[in-house]
Amino acid sequence: MATSINSSPVPRERDLLGQTVVVIGGSSGIGLETARLARAHGADIILTARNPDSLHRAGLELEASIAAFDATDFGRLGRFFDALPAPIDHLLVTGPGPCHVPLAGFGLDAARRDVDAHLLLPLQVARHAVRKVRPGGTLLFMSGTGGRSAAAGRAFSVALTAALSAMTRSLALEVAPVRVNLIAAGFVDTPLSASLLGDQIDKRRAQLRTTLPIGRVVGPADIAALAVHLMTNTAITGTTFDIDGGQQLVEG
Repeated sequence: MATSINSSPVPRERDLLGQTVVVIGGSSGIGLETARLARAHGADIILTARNPDSLHRAGLELEASIAAFDATDFGRLGRFFDALPAPIDHLLVTGPGPCHVPLAGFGLDAARRDVDAHLLLPLQVARHAVRKVRPGGTLLFMSGTGGRSAAAGRAFSVALTAALSAMTRSLALEVAPVRVNLIAAGFVDTPLSASLLGDQIDKRRAQLRTTLPIGRVVGPADIAALAVHLMTNTAITGTTFDIDGGQQLVEG
């Protein structure tokens, strides 16, 4: 039987063997789970995060290189990229969570911080990473689906959500052959979600278990599986991928 020119001798469970994956925001939640899965697939891992203690623990677990800094300090971000070995293969930037702010509570300082985190950070990462990521490698950004629906208090988040998806499409052309994709998640059961919802977290989990078509809550491992798939499937670029367990179908 003839062998396809696209076939690989590397087993799928080790299809990142010899590659380097960078996760910005990789000390917990989606970032850490993606780093774990990429490591299981054979990748070498480089992690960044703001909290040095949690980052140190994650680095020890994954035998990863680490760098503790706030990624929205763009000068420090640039120095991080300057020091990166080249080439790297894939880079994931995790998000800081939703930014639903009603007009009555809208403040320019907080809004600017959200613009930095949700829009300017991905742009800065793309600007620096294009000289470090090998051709055919991946830039992955994170967004959410909650900012898609029109509702009181969501004007700002709707604008950021739409902008990041549009930016992903344009970047996929500008930095090609590096691939650029966006993961748009619904509710994900992470430490960040628990901190945002406080004592309402158990109620939200129970509600989703009974209403979502998949019959369970989406977890970080679900997002990680999609992220690693986008790293290894070299035919995908410029696309936004929803992953919410059917949340948009039942909640609009």
